[in-house]
This record gives sequence, structure tokens and C-alpha cells, in this order.
Amino acid sequence: MDSINNRIAAELGVRPQQVAAAVALLDEGSTVPFISRYRKEVTGSLDDTQLRNLEERLRYLRELDDRRVSILASINEQGKLTPELAREINLADTKTRLEDLYLPYKQKRRTKGQIALEAGLGELADGLFNDPSRNPETEAARFIDAEKGFADLKAVLEGAKYILMERFAEDATLLTNLRSFLKQEATLSARLVAGKEEEGAKFRDYFEHDERFKSVPSHRALAIFRGRNEGFLSAGLKVGDELPGSMHPGEGMIAERFGISNQGRPADKWLAEVVRWTWKVKLYTHLETDLFGELREGAEDEAIMVFARNLHDLLLAAPAGPRATLALDPGLRTGCKVAVVDATGKVLDTATVYPHAPRNDWDGTLATLAKLCAKHKVDLISIGNGTASRETDKLAADLIKQLPSLKLTKVMVSEAGASVYSASELAAKEFPDLDVTLRGAVSIARRLQDPLAELVKIDPKSIGVGQYQHDVSQLKLARGLDAVVEDCVNAVGVDVNTASVALLARISGLNSTLAQNIVNHRDTNGAFKTRAALLKVPRLGDKTFEQAAGFLRVMNGDNPLDASAVHPETYSLVQRIALDTGRDIRSLIGDSSTLKRLDPKQYIDEKFGLTTISDILLELEKPGRDPRPEFKTAEFQEGVETLKDLQLGMQLEGVVTNVTNFGAFVDIGVHQDGLVHISALSEKFVKDPYEVVKAGDIVRVKVMEVDIPRNRVALSMRMSDTPGEKVEGPRSGGNKGNAPRTERHSSQDKPAPANAGMAALFAGAKQMKKK
Repeated sequence: MDSINNRIAAELGVRPQQVAAAVALLDEGSTVPFISRYRKEVTGSLDDTQLRNLEERLRYLRELDDRRVSILASINEQGKLTPELAREINLADTKTRLEDLYLPYKQKRRTKGQIALEAGLGELADGLFNDPSRNPETEAARFIDAEKGFADLKAVLEGAKYILMERFAEDATLLTNLRSFLKQEATLSARLVAGKEEEGAKFRDYFEHDERFKSVPSHRALAIFRGRNEGFLSAGLKVGDELPGSMHPGEGMIAERFGISNQGRPADKWLAEVVRWTWKVKLYTHLETDLFGELREGAEDEAIMVFARNLHDLLLAAPAGPRATLALDPGLRTGCKVAVVDATGKVLDTATVYPHAPRNDWDGTLATLAKLCAKHKVDLISIGNGTASRETDKLAADLIKQLPSLKLTKVMVSEAGASVYSASELAAKEFPDLDVTLRGAVSIARRLQDPLAELVKIDPKSIGVGQYQHDVSQLKLARGLDAVVEDCVNAVGVDVNTASVALLARISGLNSTLAQNIVNHRDTNGAFKTRAALLKVPRLGDKTFEQAAGFLRVMNGDNPLDASAVHPETYSLVQRIALDTGRDIRSLIGDSSTLKRLDPKQYIDEKFGLTTISDILLELEKPGRDPRPEFKTAEFQEGVETLKDLQLGMQLEGVVTNVTNFGAFVDIGVHQDGLVHISALSEKFVKDPYEVVKAGDIVRVKVMEVDIPRNRVALSMRMSDTPGEKVEGPRSGGNKGNAPRTERHSSQDKPAPANAGMAALFAGAKQMKKK
């Protein structure tokens, strides 16, 4: 265990003692949010990101150690475990290296080499390998035995060849060297499968694609693998030109490893054949599969990280707050669905209106909406961004003009996942008497009021901010996204008396059953007056209370600290502070001037350290502070509603919907997100787009190119860029790290093309806006 802790500590750049403390807490059942917020003294202030990485590496290294123990036991049972081999196995630092070492001892079906060994051909193989001056045919003649299946010279030499091939192919050092060489020198080559050009048109940019293996970005790797899986592309690794008749570098490495060279001796040609077949038959496919697996795993991890990062920003988007909201879920033939919710999200009214074709009841719709707004004193209008959203946005603008006294504000929101929620079991329980389509409108209203509280009800994979989400390990994706949701919910905290089951279930220490028990308890007994009352909830014990209490808020309860992030276990410390200042706790909370004059060091004792005390003082200054940004809205330009309305050079305001490794997608109100390529994000060099923008940001962009047939829009955040001009990347510092552009990309699950030139910007693949 110490070696695991030391390794993780080195990887994270922290002390082994910090890792050991965190591991102990995790093993005790503590959650990452709890540890990062309330056990800083113990872990030396490891944050949630460090703890998530620690948790992931701990899982991997423990699995590695379990496999190591199993392998050592297996080889020992075979009586083949030497001190040298045991040492190598104990030093193996990856699962790949471990399996390479185990390969010669792994139980497998009978191979041609094993059959040859059983027939006694090992002596011939060893003889020719150790002394190439021997004549293969002469030596082989002694081993002809029809009863054993080797009736002639050809069969005997073939058997001896397979013995050496299998021995060479199971050499761990050779495998390590070949992998390292291929990683550095190989080219990933993708080609069109003959006859599939029309069917596989969406992969046309990979019909003849070559790229250095070591530099293939995750989105292109996943696109190529998808094309291969769907039968439109073939993919392989090659080194150099690989001309017919020439020796492959891999063959040369095999020969060098085993001291095989052509010196004109009788067995040299035969040994060269062994080397050639070892590479072609045994190693090439095996190594290619391994390296493709490694590439896919890395690409998946990168895609999951991108998804998680976008999800984090979306969940922590600025809430409009507790304001009465009218939602418009746009539609044409089936009409616009309308829902009005109060400041707490309670549904007050619903309707269906038909302002657009074919009915075109514009005036009637305005009259209906005006009555609803006046009746319920509406503050906000939330408009879903699906079909007919810009037409509906115009409707909202007209409504605002009609009702100036209400001072209405309209906001376009993403409706991704609203239909998934509408048809879910959760929505059915929440609104059993409401039509499925109207449930979607309610969700659109609530996600403007509080994006986090509403989006936790939807499977993160349905929210529409992923990159190749269906091509990655669904287990790893779910684990990664669940961690993001958990961290976001606990970073904000929840009101235990108003939170939904879905929201409560994401709180540290809780699950769906306990969340439902909390809701049942408050429905039966009324609102919780204190955090301590949570201990009366069935199956909510002391350990769960410890993990959850700090993230659950009791607003306007008996104890003012229950509405803050101060954990109940530190209430005694706050009482000491209040006593010292001669104040009661209620008046002390929020009194910045008094709290800032206090010296946290004077309260240090054996129970509370400086970090904990400093955190408590900060929390008392701004109790229950929300880490989310201030609410702002983007204004889409009037008259710009479709791709046809876009003009080159036009400057527009938009909202960042998705950030990828190659740039950012921006909603500019034309039902098609445009791409700001990484090289057009800033005048300065940008290594990671996330350093410049994040999902939810409001940005100003310039239209650079529009491709209507392919539904693609190229944008730039550099207002000095000229449409049609070749973009050379960053203009300061002489660093051309982002240029020239060598690929096009797409968002969501569409394959990413790989053309050169300005067409790199044409990557605005359709966002999942339509229900």
C-alpha cells in the first residue's frame, strides 16, 4: 500500500502522507466532496480535482496489484517463478507490462509451437538457433516422424520455426521495445473500404488519411475507429514506406534482440524466415491491437474529460433565481407549449398556442400569453432553442412591447434533454396529470431559474455537451459524469426543505432511497427546523449525517448556522468565537468588519486547525455563498435567424455551448452552432480552448465562412480577422503553435474530418437541439 501511495503522491505532486490520509478517508466511506470541504486539515487541503484523480489512480493501481498477486501465484504453481522474474513482475508499473511478463506462462490452447515441442522438435529449434552453421535440412531429417504429425522435412522445419516464433513473440523486453518504437515512429493509416465510398460519405476526409501515431488527437482517433467499426474504413499502423521486399524495422529489432544476422551460414536464411514470420504472424497484429487499444483508451479519457468539463460549466451556469417564469417550448404544426411556474418552480398554469404556420394565430397567442403574464406577475420568459425558436423569440419580443409595466426579460435556453426528462419515470411521478409535452415546457422554465436543480434530473449523456459520447466506455463515462454532478451539487449545496429527490440524491453520503426518505419525512412532518432533525429520517445514521449535513441547508430554521456551509461538528467553535466577541451567532453572521479583525490562530486547539478556522470565518462572512456567476443574457441579432441570413464579416453575440480540444461551438441563434477554431479564439497562442472560454460564456464573434449545404459555420473571436483570408493562428509572440489549420472538426457524435486549409473552420455539426 505504501508503494501505491508513494506513486500517486509523485504523480499528483503532493506528499505521501496526504495521499495516505485521503485513501484512509475514502476507504472509510467518506466522499470526495466531504473530504475536500471538511477534511482539509487531514489531507493537507487536497482539492476535489486532486481527490478525483487520486481516486481513479487508486482504483487502477489496486487492480494492478491484485493482478500482480494472481500472476505470481499462477507462475509459482507452475514451478517456474525465479527470483529475477518475481522482481520484474513486482516492478511492473502498468497492466500491459505485467501481461507481457506473464505471456509465456499464461494458460492457452495448444499452439503449433507446443505441438512441435511435444514431438521433440525443441532440440532442432535450439540447435539451429544456437549454431547457424548447421544445415537445416540435414538436421531436420533426424526428426521426421509421421506418427507425430511431421512426415517430411518441410513439416519438421515448420514446427521448429513455430517454436522459435512463439518464444520470440513472448519476450517481454522485445515487446516493450517494439511498442515504444511504434509509438514514436509509426503512422496511423486510414483508407476507404472498397465500394463503400457513397455509403461512408460522412467519413470521406479519412478515405486516404495518414498521420503520426503519437500525435493523433482524441477526436480524430475516435472518428477513425467509428468509421472502421461501421465498415467504411480500414486502419493500420505502418513505419516508413514499407516497400515490398524490404525488411520491416520491426523485423530488424527482433533480429537484433536475438543476435540473428545473415553471415552466409546454412541456417541464416531459415532464421531470417523465422524473424520475418514472427513479425508478420505473431507480433504485428498483436502490437497493433494493443496500441490501438491504448490510443482508444487515451482518446476516450480525453473525450470524457471534455464532456465532464462542459457538463461542469453547464451545471454551474448562472441561475436567474427565484422569479416567476413563463416558458415557451417552440413548435410549428403541434404548437408552442406554454408553462408558467412561480418563484419556487411550482407549476401555476399551462397552455398550447399556435402562433406559427400552419395556423399563424399570432395575435391570439399574444393575447393568451399577456393574460398569463399579468395573472401570475411573470418576470422572465424562457424560450427553448429548438425548432421555431427564433420565430418564437420574435413572439416574446412582441409580448414584451405589449407589457412594458412588467419589465419582462426573455432568455433563450438549451432544451437539450428536455424531451428525455418529459418521458422519464421521474417526470411522471412529479407531474402525473400533466401531458408529456407540457412537462418539457416546465423543465425549460425551471432550468432558467436554477440550471443545476433541473439538469440533475436528466441523464448527463442527454444534455448535449459531449464529444463522441457513444464511442467511449459507458462505464467510465457514467462514473466520470456522476462525479462531476456530485461535485457541482455539493459545491452549491441544497435547501433540504425544497430540494427534489433527484437533487438530494446527489448530496454527499445520500442515495436515491435516503433522498426519498427525506422527502417523505418532510411531507409527513413538515419542514425541517434543524439539521439535527435529519437524524430522525429512516436509515439516515450518524455516518451519513456526517457526510451530508454540511451540504444541506435549513433556511430560516432554529439555528442560523444550519443555513450555512459550516458543518455541525464545528458549531462549538463558532459558539466560542461568538462568546469572545460578545455577540450572538445570528448577529455575528455576515458582520465582515468584526470577523476580519479576528485572528484565526487564537482559536487553534487539538480539535481545530488553522485551515478549518479560516474557512469557518470566511463562511460566516458570506454564509451559504453561491459559487455560480452572476446571471447574464445574450442578445441574438434581429433578422439573423437562419444560415441564409448570415453575411461574411458580420459581428454577432452568442453563447458558448460546447468546448472541445479544437475550439468552441457558439450558438448565434441560427439553429446551427458555429465553430470558433482554437486558432481563432484569441490574438495570443492558445494551447487549451478551455483557458479562453467555457460553456455558458457570452462571446462576440465574427462570421468567417458559411457552408449552407453542409450546415457549417466558421466563426472567429478575433475581430481583426478578414473573411476569406488565410488565418495564421496567433499574431503575438511569433508562436505559430496553432497554425496552419490541418483539420476540420465536428461537435457531438459526428466524425471529425481532417482536411487542410480554411475549411478547418467548417465544423459546426448540428447540436442536439431538436427533440
